[in-house]
Amino acid sequence: MNNVRMDNISWVDYERRVQSGAVVMLPIGATEQHGPHLPLGTDALLASAISEDVARAIDGIVAPALSYGYKSQPKCGGGQHFCGTTSVDGATLSAMVRDAVREFHRHGVKRLVLVIGHYENQWFVTEGIELALRDIGPESGLQVMRLEHWEFVKSPTLDRIFPDGFPGIALEHASVIETSMMLHYFPNLVCLDQIPDHGPAQFPVYDMYPTRTEWVPASGVLSSARGSSAQKGQWLVNDVISGIAEAVRFEFALDSIQPLGCE
Repeated sequence: MNNVRMDNISWVDYERRVQSGAVVMLPIGATEQHGPHLPLGTDALLASAISEDVARAIDGIVAPALSYGYKSQPKCGGGQHFCGTTSVDGATLSAMVRDAVREFHRHGVKRLVLVIGHYENQWFVTEGIELALRDIGPESGLQVMRLEHWEFVKSPTLDRIFPDGFPGIALEHASVIETSMMLHYFPNLVCLDQIPDHGPAQFPVYDMYPTRTEWVPASGVLSSARGSSAQKGQWLVNDVISGIAEAVRFEFALDSIQPLGCE
């Protein structure tokens, strides 16, 4: 039994751990095309795997992921015109987050971390958090951290992986970072021989509506994933796990909590 996962433990064990002060982590991803070489669930898979590693480091709990995200955008996700990309409106995502935060508060959770794995989700998740905190009131005692896991990758690691210059996180959709991290966590889901061989997409500084789908490479990959490796994934994951764990320990003063194991 993987005892960091909420869906793998009993409600009795979950309640006991929540009452002991355990941090609960909620991964939030998307169902979105990631080129011909990565699965549609990449964002949720990575957010969940990262959350599980952090939870092991801090004796936390990982809730089941929210796996539908805000609409894929051409400049960072390829766009809504790809088959399989299954998105929700911003108001829907905010409502899901709002309900989830209120439910965790009802459980007695005092420390909640929302781990975002889909670039477009950020501000709608923020809206959901703020609405939930307004609902439950300032005296609730609930503290919420929202983070994007890629923000914890350190500059020396990026320099090591991208000696010719980092193209930017938006163009890294289905590229070296995500592919390498998937090779680290889920190598059996990566088709290396299907990686497209083309340069980074070129976008204007403005947007057009209806979306100009011709701006987006037909593969859905915004920058080449050539050169991805499990070793690079390990370097990236090391930064992310240690960085998130450090931030969580600091903000939630975890050193004052005595962890409880399974009985």
